[in-house]
Amino acid sequence: MFTDLPKFTFFTGKGGVGKTSLACATAVSLADTGHRVLLVSTDPASNVGQVFGVSIGNSITAIPDIPGLEALEIDPEAAAQEYRDRILGPIRGSLPEKVIKGIEEQLSGACTTEIAAFDEFTGLLTDESLIGGYDHVIFDTAPTGHTIRLLSLPGAWSGFLETGTGDASCLGPLAGLEKQRARYAAAVASLSDASLTRLILVARPRASALREAARTSGELAAIGITNQHLAINGLMPDDARGDTLAAALIAKDAAALAGMDAELAALPQTRVALRPENLVGLAALRRMGQPSVPHPATPAAVVPDLPPLSDLIDRMAPAGHGLIMTMGKGGVGKTTIAAAIAVELAARGHQVLLTTTDPAAHLTETLGAEVPNLTVSRIDPVAETARYRNHVLETKGASLDTQGRAMLEEDLRSPCTEEIAVFQAFSRVIREASRHFVVLDTAPTGHTLLLLDATGSYHRDIIRQAGESAKLVTPMMRLRDPEQTKILIVTLPETTPVLEAAHLQDDLKRAGIMPWGWVINASLAATGTRHPLLAARAASEAPEIAAVRDRLANRYAVVPMLPQDPVGPGRLRALCGAAPELV
Repeated sequence: MFTDLPKFTFFTGKGGVGKTSLACATAVSLADTGHRVLLVSTDPASNVGQVFGVSIGNSITAIPDIPGLEALEIDPEAAAQEYRDRILGPIRGSLPEKVIKGIEEQLSGACTTEIAAFDEFTGLLTDESLIGGYDHVIFDTAPTGHTIRLLSLPGAWSGFLETGTGDASCLGPLAGLEKQRARYAAAVASLSDASLTRLILVARPRASALREAARTSGELAAIGITNQHLAINGLMPDDARGDTLAAALIAKDAAALAGMDAELAALPQTRVALRPENLVGLAALRRMGQPSVPHPATPAAVVPDLPPLSDLIDRMAPAGHGLIMTMGKGGVGKTTIAAAIAVELAARGHQVLLTTTDPAAHLTETLGAEVPNLTVSRIDPVAETARYRNHVLETKGASLDTQGRAMLEEDLRSPCTEEIAVFQAFSRVIREASRHFVVLDTAPTGHTLLLLDATGSYHRDIIRQAGESAKLVTPMMRLRDPEQTKILIVTLPETTPVLEAAHLQDDLKRAGIMPWGWVINASLAATGTRHPLLAARAASEAPEIAAVRDRLANRYAVVPMLPQDPVGPGRLRALCGAAPELV
């Protein structure tokens, strides 16, 4: 499938484009030809273990029945604990307990989780004792916006260490990190060396996915990663066989490819056909590199109980206000579902704010036009961080002398500042939901949970300071109250997305948050398609929809795959209606 790969290969792209499937299939192919391969996931919502049907986790694990293939999932929480132990171990016993406690508090935030995962990542690029025994290291990365951040961190942290003169709260004492400087510099060199590293941009043959790939390509080139390759995954076969949906999908593929950015189109390319099966298990991964086997004509899949999205909206609308959050793994359609709900509520006469915490979301492109009663915003980490820094400098910094202000400015350059700034913006949005509807499209799962973790930490601090009897309403209290917040888990009717959504629901329950409902998006079973390939995929949806209905959701809706992209108010409202019959 991919040939002449260097030592390090990264698969990245917008959520849901098939990065994990391609990374796993490539790793299997290399191992089958006698290479020693390490497959690494840097995605907080990793599902590599689910694809192979084994438990992997934060230690290198051999994959059964595939000699030469081992895998590792970088677990942010486990990495953070190991990182804290490594920082604190050498200084325990040599400093007062009060000082140790203070450093532990500094190392408790989500920023430490990020730097810990990054620390493991740089080790996989530079530690010869760890990677010397492998011919290839394949990285299955988090969705695009966070991958760019991860790949840019070696340079960012090197610069922070280079200029820092005091403490870096989320990193621990700078003196303890000086030894990391050379390793971070080596990581930067490895990423920009075309003989060592290749970046494979994965995209579906859709205009939005290809635009995202073009943007990513430019951002990667700007940080020195120019050895790029484009993989277009999930192309429809050319024969529509008289099926309306199939013909529309074929035309959509062709239009998207024809409109591709010129610089992106100039990259070396690999095109992968849409498969009739879920890519779970070794046999399916090995078949991925082979031509699709033609399927005989298949009757339309019959799946009972496919309630439309309007059923959920009918239950939410009477309150007249509240927070509605769409959550789930990247690529399942959270942005589209959030926009559809917001447009429908606005059409019913409600005032609605539609906003997002997802760096890769494109709400204005999805809406396509202004909608009465609907306001659109975005929690932009860069803008929020700049706003927060300026506020702190204008208030706290106003009374400081030159040296004190310089120390404050240095502290505000820490990446922890972004965590605080985004959390404050998130809290403002939650408060607005007491007056009107706020529909919040969230970032992919792992990063949403980090944001909720920050909310929980704030909640615990406030309650501890004020006492349990204090009459306070924190953001976490609002999130836990189903009268104020309705969390919708969005998934696709496929094995792995449903499993990931179930894990997300478990994580939320542990935080005291019960999801209000589920939305199963882009269902072929709800379309009535009779195209052999699409019908085969539709038939595989039945057990997944039944699992959501019978075991996972209190209430749910099924949204059909549409022949046209759901862009613009009219098509978004069509998502809220009954499933269309396609003939």
